[in-house]
This record gives sequence, C-alpha cells and structure tokens, in this order.
Amino acid sequence: MASNVSTPVKEFKHTCTVENAEKFADWIQNRGGIAVWGCLNLADAGKSWSTPVKDSNGEFVKKPHWSATNEPIATHTSTDEIGVESLKEVKRFHVGIRTGTNGFSMKLTDGASRKLRKALEQAGDDSSYHFDYDTQEAVVMVPESVQSLSSWLSKK
Repeated sequence: MASNVSTPVKEFKHTCTVENAEKFADWIQNRGGIAVWGCLNLADAGKSWSTPVKDSNGEFVKKPHWSATNEPIATHTSTDEIGVESLKEVKRFHVGIRTGTNGFSMKLTDGASRKLRKALEQAGDDSSYHFDYDTQEAVVMVPESVQSLSSWLSKK
C-alpha cells in the first residue's frame, strides 16, 4: 500500500507527530527554535533527535546522545517550516527477536528484518514503524494528513 501524501510531507523542512506538536510550538516560541541532530552511529544511519535550541535557563542545549552530531544539522525557528503528521496504521505483524551480539540488547531476526523492510517499501517513502512490545509486533504507519504547525495551532 503506497502512501498518497509523500509530496506534502516533503514540502516541510521537518515534521513531527500530533503528540509532539505542542512541544515543538513551545520550543519555537520560548526556547529559540528546534535543533535537529544527526546520528554518527552507522548502525542507526538516518536516525535524528529534535531538541529545543536553548534549555530553560537560556543556555544552548548540548547534544542529546553520545552518537549525535556535535552540532545540530538544522535549526528551525518558524512554525511554517514544521509539518504535523497524523499517522495511520497500515500493517501489523509478529516479529522474531534475538539477543544482540553484546548480550544486552534485543534485535530483530534476519527474517523479521527482511519482512519489515519489505513492508516499509510497500507502504511508501514516508512510512515509519514502531514496535508494540506487548504483542511483539511491528506496526507500519503512514501519514494520513499533514499540515503546517502554524495551521495546526490555529485549529487547536
């Protein structure tokens, strides 16, 4: 099932889910904007973190994780630059897990990884996933609608 909202998502410089929209608006209005940090860990390529630019004392925020880039890769100060995504579930399936090589983490089995990659490919470029730990399932999501943070705030 391909996502039919890939173009609107790409028109924004950064996106967030409805659950994080108020926090992002607060960061833009009161904390100097949103800092986006890239990931240097090749095992998590493509991962990023979003933080306020400044902490509650007005100091610049330090990198949020050891594997984050030393400086933000982008900073956003306008609610028009941020898209708010409402996500919908398109697929859910059981995944096999195994112990990681260090013995402390859990990882998907090779078969589960292939199944997840295929499901994400079928769902489209803007698809994402999370795990339902209660049922040991991967949940594939796609944006149902996307609007600017400024528009979302005006309808709130």
